[in-house]
Amino acid sequence: MSAETAVPSSTAGTPPATARTNWLPGSLLWRTFLLIAGLLLASLIAWIAIVDESEDEPRARAIAQQVASIVNLTRAAIVTAAPEKRIELLRYLSQQEGIRIYPAGEEEAVVDLPDSERIRLIMREVRNELGSHTQLKLEEEGLSGLLVSFRIDGEEYWLALPRERIERQLPWEWIGWSTLAAGLALIGAWFIVSRVNEPLRALTRAAAQLAGGSRPEPIAEAGATELQTLAHAFNRMTAALQRAESERALLLAGVSHDLRTPLSRLRLGLELLGNTDRSVTDEAIDPAADLNAIVHAVVERYVRRHKPVSERPGTLPRLPLRALAMQRAIVNLVDNALRYSGTAVEIETRQDGDRVIVSVLDRGPGIPGAEAQRMLQPFTRLEGSRSGASGAGLGLAIVQRIATVHAGRVDLLARPGGGLEARITLHVARG
Repeated sequence: MSAETAVPSSTAGTPPATARTNWLPGSLLWRTFLLIAGLLLASLIAWIAIVDESEDEPRARAIAQQVASIVNLTRAAIVTAAPEKRIELLRYLSQQEGIRIYPAGEEEAVVDLPDSERIRLIMREVRNELGSHTQLKLEEEGLSGLLVSFRIDGEEYWLALPRERIERQLPWEWIGWSTLAAGLALIGAWFIVSRVNEPLRALTRAAAQLAGGSRPEPIAEAGATELQTLAHAFNRMTAALQRAESERALLLAGVSHDLRTPLSRLRLGLELLGNTDRSVTDEAIDPAADLNAIVHAVVERYVRRHKPVSERPGTLPRLPLRALAMQRAIVNLVDNALRYSGTAVEIETRQDGDRVIVSVLDRGPGIPGAEAQRMLQPFTRLEGSRSGASGAGLGLAIVQRIATVHAGRVDLLARPGGGLEARITLHVARG
């Protein structure tokens, strides 16, 4: 067994199971959405951190100013109050402002404040306002109060403030607005990603239909430039596959009809010699070919065989042509004219604006207008000519292919007065 046959067919063309990260969803829509959501949330967190860091020092200075102002105002109120009013003043401060005053003593159980940059900044600013002897402590009991020392007439006192005065409160309003903004951003991200992903889903459905043997509808070429290019390329591929399938069906139909006798098989083999795209496209292009010279060579070929073929050349510019292929196309048209018309054949060349026209003219029965386009398909002949004429119906198809390679076209036209004009039209490149 070879190395190729040893691989199970079920795994061909599919990635290994370990190639996908298990925690990531398989859908491109979800992967893109999660990536955008992660970036949005990371940006929001970074923004909050930057704002918090930038406001840390101003907030600490504001707290220090507030503490110093409270201490100064309280000390001034106690000093200026009448002795009989001080107890009432202290009760008011405790009940209304949450500020308690009591003498400092060694027996009080106090603890140091947590060590942080913000606390150190607050202590430095408070001491700048109240003096270097000022202390900031925490009450041990429940750690619920901030103690600030101050002096009155040489006596040391503690002013106990609610701890919330120096602690940062959660900015619920900011959190709410930030959550709303993040939610709206995620909704917008989902909308954008789904819009971008919709053409890809349409392409996936169309590819599945094509793989199943049915012809999908053309994909809308809309959206971003890359998606438009992808849809356009897929539509072109689908059309090319349909044309190839149609040509294959015609080929099989023609073969099934024309290979019924050994003589037909021999004739088909002779006509198929050289009838490939490679034989046409592999020939080098002569950038300044003389089309009249090509026509004259064809006419001389038939004159030597005593065939009624003549020429009527017009004034033509030099053209970029595959000379042998063009000669072959003209020969096929002349052969068809001689075979089916039974009359003299004339080859005419002329220029009409930016077009160069080669016409093979006869006075035979012609081709009905409704059948003209069909006759350019492979293995096609008029019903009345099948029994009496030779050939496998490839001559005009070869001419059509050669004209297409030269960016031209073939038309089968009825002549005034009877007969057929087989016309090859080429375009002259504008300098």
